Amino acid sequence: MQAKRIIPCLDVDEGRVVKGVEFKDLQDVGDPIQMARRYNDEGADEISFLDIGASYKSRATLLDCVAHLAAEVFIPLSVGGGIRSVQDMRDAMNAGADKVSVCTAALLNPDLLAQMACAYGSQCVVLSLDAKRVGTGWHAFSHGGRCDTGWDALAWAVQAVSLGAGEILLNSIDADGSGAGYDHDLTRAILEAVPVPVIASGGAGTVEQIAAVLHDPGADAALVASLLHFGRTSIQAIKHYAESKGVCVRW
Repeated sequence: MQAKRIIPCLDVDEGRVVKGVEFKDLQDVGDPIQMARRYNDEGADEISFLDIGASYKSRATLLDCVAHLAAEVFIPLSVGGGIRSVQDMRDAMNAGADKVSVCTAALLNPDLLAQMACAYGSQCVVLSLDAKRVGTGWHAFSHGGRCDTGWDALAWAVQAVSLGAGEILLNSIDADGSGAGYDHDLTRAILEAVPVPVIASGGAGTVEQIAAVLHDPGADAALVASLLHFGRTSIQAIKHYAESKGVCVRW
């Protein structure tokens, strides 16, 4: 059985970690370097850095953080936000990222995924899919969840994987910051549609909810933010609870 991953998410804007609800009403929650170091020490399997400002200045600050962290932590680092070209990917990888995630730029130019996979391999290319329920299905949103592309999220996931995405970071806009749990219907639909690992993101409010999304529908990893940032639980507590519910986790 593939061991499940617990991934703290650091949404970074102008060098600070922020958190909001449904991608809005952001508040400052801390220094990314200090937080990443703490999560590394607690046993995180990976750290996700997302530059939600995605300006040139913000991205440069983020890459400085990545370079600093890569020198002192020894878990995979995923970097996203403002990655618009193979050169942007190269900059992130040279700073110490193990893989990059791309959302809006891939929607605007799907072939970018193929170019990135050709340059670094599919294992380094993550499709960040911001999805929101529209009618009976889900649409892929761009520009930090602000713009409805009209694209069916499942069809886009399938196309992205065919182009070279080796993993999907599935962000539920509806659930983001709610603490009400992950969107199981959305997660299950994406898992059934693609053969690559799927990271569930958005809505974690309890350790029970994290264990649940890893068990059934069976996400390959869970992204966690507020629960950890505000000290309501720890990575060790999440893993112990998930294991007690029959989930195989990494130690």
